[in-house]
Amino acid sequence: MSDDANPPGVVGADGPSRVPTGSSAPGSSRASGAGISPPSEPVVTPRRLIAFFALVFGMFMAILDIQIVSSSIAEIQAGLSASADEISWVQTSYLIAEVVMIPLSGFLSRALSTRVLFSISAAGFTIASVLCATATTLPEMIVYRALQGFIGGGMIPTAFAAAYTIFPRRHQPAIMALVGLTVTLAPTVGPTVGGYLTELLSWHWLFLINVVPGAVATLLAWTLVDFDEPETGLLKQLDYVALIALAIFLGGMEYVLEDGAKDDWFQDETIRNLAVLSLIGGAVFFWRSFTARTPLVDLQVYRNRNFAVGSLLTFIMGIGLYGMTYLYPVFLGRVRGYDSLQIGETVFVSGLFMFMTAPVVGILSRKVDPRFLIAAGFSGFALSCIDLTYITKDWAFWNLFVPQALRGSALMMCMVPINVVSLATLPPPKLKNASGLFNLMRNLGGAFGLAFINTFLNDRQDLHMLRLREHVTWGRQAAEEQMASLAQGFSTRLGSDSDLVAVRQLANMVRREGLVLAFGDLFWALTILFFAIVLLVPLVKRPASGAAAPAGH
Repeated sequence: MSDDANPPGVVGADGPSRVPTGSSAPGSSRASGAGISPPSEPVVTPRRLIAFFALVFGMFMAILDIQIVSSSIAEIQAGLSASADEISWVQTSYLIAEVVMIPLSGFLSRALSTRVLFSISAAGFTIASVLCATATTLPEMIVYRALQGFIGGGMIPTAFAAAYTIFPRRHQPAIMALVGLTVTLAPTVGPTVGGYLTELLSWHWLFLINVVPGAVATLLAWTLVDFDEPETGLLKQLDYVALIALAIFLGGMEYVLEDGAKDDWFQDETIRNLAVLSLIGGAVFFWRSFTARTPLVDLQVYRNRNFAVGSLLTFIMGIGLYGMTYLYPVFLGRVRGYDSLQIGETVFVSGLFMFMTAPVVGILSRKVDPRFLIAAGFSGFALSCIDLTYITKDWAFWNLFVPQALRGSALMMCMVPINVVSLATLPPPKLKNASGLFNLMRNLGGAFGLAFINTFLNDRQDLHMLRLREHVTWGRQAAEEQMASLAQGFSTRLGSDSDLVAVRQLANMVRREGLVLAFGDLFWALTILFFAIVLLVPLVKRPASGAAAPAGH
């Protein structure tokens, strides 16, 4: 693995200094004279700036839709007459399709151009959103959500790559603060936005809200984006074997991770079969990636040490981003009994602090060693989890305020410098492919994180319930007094059935306390993980001052 995180010609903040063959070294009379000058940096025109904001907004919509349904699952379930087990496919189908498209987008962006790929993605995403709103059965919703996720997945890496292509390197820390805010804010505010839309209108508006912005983003991208030219000849070299293998590999992996905990992992035949298919698909995909003349996904970019370590860091950050976004609504819904609107009103704190931290991190990224910011960010993640290890069933908005605030600030401190050290020093021809792989690692981190979280919670809840049941038995004074109190409270309304209802109520209390204790254990595990990942930060090679990929267009 190469330790060279900086491509030739990237030496400072004022522009690349690649010297043509036969010219004198910089500093000589010939180089400093009128004959030789470094390539000029890209000029940011109003047209390109508006086009870039259209790309970022499209990326925001695609990421937002991952979590916008999370706080409204019960309402969607009722609207589609689905079971509790089936309704999870509203999210799973989207994630499986999106995770397949993200690495593929690098190849398609080169073949079709940023303008064509993004315009098709934004238009298709908008149409699929309308279809989701019209779904009346679960199978319809699953198909439409898969279509929405697959097409929308093309917008995410496209905006990342454009940020390094069209902006001068001195502006890239600020631009990556904007991109980082978009990537982290979208899934964080998703439950809040979804809760308000469902409560004030209906769950159909979770998807209809995309129509006008999607149409505007499509129009702006088609008319204003001019960052690159298509390489249509690549379409003739499309590796269909690698494409099918990639779909099987990532699709099967995503399904196993999403449903494994619920189906008791390899005790379930479907999980076993899909795990085997995923392994076979992965083997074929990697074989084709290293042997094909024009690989579908170029994995050689991992020879760059900063990109390799940065991908691992963004994988762990995906756990903190998607895992914690998932945990708060689960606690508030299952323990506190909150509805979608109450959940949304409670979890907006992280998004607020991301918004406030973004400009500060953008400034610091230009003045401070990015490795210090990354270490501080993951340490902030760990501290936010430590505070949650003492969680009880009574925790509400103000108890969760500080952990959410720490998490929001930590996300921005991780996202921006990780992006800079991982992508900013790659040469332009590598950016589109690398952007897809980089975003894929974040999403896979979220998938692995959710699988770990659900498995850990289930196992620890079972363990704590066994221990609690030892103390909730006949003959124990505290248990009998609680039973008598519950039965007396129900007796005026239920008469002879009060004892049975009191037993059920006590069982539910034991189940709830077991879950709360499991949450505390889980936050300890996450604390250890985030502190441990700080040890990898020294492996990142500090980019040269102002380092960035030289402008390609």
